[in-house]
Amino acid sequence: MSGSALDRASIGDLVLGNPPLLERYLSLEEQLQPNGFDLTLREVSSLASAGYMGRGREQRELSAAARLDFDQGGWLDLPLGPYLITFNEVVNLPLDLMALGRPRSSLLRCGVSVHTAVWDAGYRGSSQALLVVHNPLGYRIQRGARLVQLVFLRLAQGVSEGYQGRFMAENL
Repeated sequence: MSGSALDRASIGDLVLGNPPLLERYLSLEEQLQPNGFDLTLREVSSLASAGYMGRGREQRELSAAARLDFDQGGWLDLPLGPYLITFNEVVNLPLDLMALGRPRSSLLRCGVSVHTAVWDAGYRGSSQALLVVHNPLGYRIQRGARLVQLVFLRLAQGVSEGYQGRFMAENL
């Protein structure tokens, strides 16, 4: 069906297809959900500089990021503030699919939000998002934790040219 969200069986078929919809996932059984696929945590970085956004491509600078180290058990204690997170999974979107990421409700119930952008049709890469700890007591997080559910939407008509931006093949 065109113009609709994919269900568990459809996502599972695409993950096992060639090319796979997702690679480098930790557990297909745990991450495949009724209405999406959970992305897991690979890295956390703090923001180390200001960035800026102008009107043109050449008028954009990303904030520098300083990677944080997990402890021996793979845990990281995060104080109040924003963090750049990188996911384990590699997303390979065909020209007739796009995706939206939503935070898992357990995060929200602890005062933590995750902000994502649109995964455009044709995108390939290991994406990043902004995790914000709003809880003044902080938050403890473990490498490999499932943080965001990616929801896949079939386009009514595939695009003729997929994503071509600067984040194509990021973090591979």
